Amino acid sequence: MAWSWRLEKADGRTVGMSEETFSTQADAESWLGENWRGLRADEVDKVALLDGESLVYEMSLHDPE
Repeated sequence: MAWSWRLEKADGRTVGMSEETFSTQADAESWLGENWRGLRADEVDKVALLDGESLVYEMSLHDPE
């Protein structure tokens, strides 16, 4: 399967997908580590890691309050 990130607003609306797909979960997570600041600048609030069509986990791009 291909790994990818779904980009979302705080209310859960999808605003896009990662521009690339990844062959492993580690590659996808490395990409997020390198790009999360840019996503925040583009007003993405949270991301969801997908393995094909299956949701693996969701994560906020904001500091916990």
